[in-house]
Amino acid sequence: FRLALIQLHVSAVKSDNLQRACGLVREASAKGAKLVALPECFNSPYGTQYFKEYAEKIPGESTRKLSEVAKECSIYLIGGRSIPEEDGGKLYNTCAVFGPDGALLAKHRKVHLFDINVPGKIQFKESETLSPGNSFSMFDTPYCKVGLGICYDMRFAEMAQIYGQKGCQLLIYPGAFNMTTGPAHWELLQRGRAVDNQLYVATVSPARDENASYVAWGHSTVVNPWGEVIAKAGAEETVVYTDIDLQKLAEIRQEIPILSQKRSDLYGVEMKK
Repeated sequence: FRLALIQLHVSAVKSDNLQRACGLVREASAKGAKLVALPECFNSPYGTQYFKEYAEKIPGESTRKLSEVAKECSIYLIGGRSIPEEDGGKLYNTCAVFGPDGALLAKHRKVHLFDINVPGKIQFKESETLSPGNSFSMFDTPYCKVGLGICYDMRFAEMAQIYGQKGCQLLIYPGAFNMTTGPAHWELLQRGRAVDNQLYVATVSPARDENASYVAWGHSTVVNPWGEVIAKAGAEETVVYTDIDLQKLAEIRQEIPILSQKRSDLYGVEMKK
């Protein structure tokens, strides 16, 4: 099946972001994409100073539009970190997923908050305004089972391993790595998660805006279960297409059967809730 990653240029005007995102979703559908993903923070600039201002409930303006365009195009739509979600007086970094009938299939709240300090390069603390999610998020399609993470979640190998144990064959991480961590770790982490678990990994970033307060690395990418990069964007706004070959995944798992060779008598990773 064909996967499309929309590397959107994000402005400060929410309505413009939504309009352009929906237009690119329609374009991707017209080119045969069955599953389409938007980047982290596609409807607002990325920064703790913006989260409260742009926050919405689910359902709300942004998610209603995503639901409508998913139904219109009859696709599975992963809404990136579609919005800073407000719920019960707290804000969450939330990705909403909609099916071909427009129904909400999953809602992933970012589990690991991006609190880092690399002296002289970047300091960021999502926990100043956001609360963490407390659950894994998976959804079924006629093609395969999909697991969700958001950006910093990708650094935690245990999360990806559990998704693999639960039958996911594709992991999607809407993300916005920056100009420090992007060149160093963006592709490396994706290839590691893919090889470790013998599945496809896709990441979808906002396009780079050198004038933004937080500059995203871009380079939305798809990695196959062999660890090969099979599709990759540059820094500009674009749509990345790739065909997910589940037969290739099955062959790799048969050739190198690590999933059946794990020593569960010696070690294990478990999902607690």
